[in-house]
Amino acid sequence: MSIDYPRTHVATTVPLILRLGLGLVFVIGGLSKLSQLLDPNRQAQILESYWGTAGYVNQFFVDFMFTGMLSPWWFLTTLSAFELVSGVALIIGLAVRPLSLLYGFLLWTFVIALPVLTVPGVESDVDTYRAPAIFVQIRDIALSGMMFVLYNIGPGACSIDRSLFHQPAARDKANWNTLGLLLRLSVAAPLIVGGVFFAMPNIPTFATPFWVLLPVGLLLVAGLGLRAIGTVVALIMGWYMIYKFNADASLIGNLNGFKREFAFLAAGVVLAIFGGGTSHTLASAVNRFQGEGRRTNA
Repeated sequence: MSIDYPRTHVATTVPLILRLGLGLVFVIGGLSKLSQLLDPNRQAQILESYWGTAGYVNQFFVDFMFTGMLSPWWFLTTLSAFELVSGVALIIGLAVRPLSLLYGFLLWTFVIALPVLTVPGVESDVDTYRAPAIFVQIRDIALSGMMFVLYNIGPGACSIDRSLFHQPAARDKANWNTLGLLLRLSVAAPLIVGGVFFAMPNIPTFATPFWVLLPVGLLLVAGLGLRAIGTVVALIMGWYMIYKFNADASLIGNLNGFKREFAFLAAGVVLAIFGGGTSHTLASAVNRFQGEGRRTNA
């Protein structure tokens, strides 16, 4: 049964849910990296995980960023501290629009900076990524889309921006049909990539079979059964968190292993409650085609 929520409800509850999911990504990531960077016994290991051949920064950006006094440790420590502070700010609803706009673009830098080797016939004696960067980092691209949804819809309920600075919800400006489309496409992208390129190196699959990932992603794109599909997305993320849990690891280590999935879980909850709008769905395309046919025959 279809449920149509008031626009004010969408504009207050949707950003609250997204803020919690996205904020947790950066709080967990910031805490995890800082706990290692500030420990002399673990500094070398985490720096290698970022600046090694299978890390996150290619040689071009190493040469660009670290030719002067800036060291990898200072750069990563500063970035991690910003992650932690900004994640807390998103959760409590402080500076939501500036932060979501910044992260909407910043998340793409992980795609640009990733070291990859995809030339046919060329072998390397070092461990590096063997898939296109856009596929390896598809989850960060999806997070970028969620950030742009949050930027457009506003801080929402239970936010400092709204209570102290009187920032109104964007109910008169933001169109949920459009933003719902962006949200469902953002969630669909990693599911489709994981389904199509299942078992290929470095492709995230959420420990879920391709015959689940691909249909769910395609249904999100088509806009069919969005509330049911949103529930399935949330269940996939919950399953992945259980699958990744390691009793021998620390709490923050476990959480860091599935931090991005908190954002996808939040997006799934939003889709399950509010749907994903009616823009560019299969049903709307069929209705438009039938309407044009009737006008032609009239």
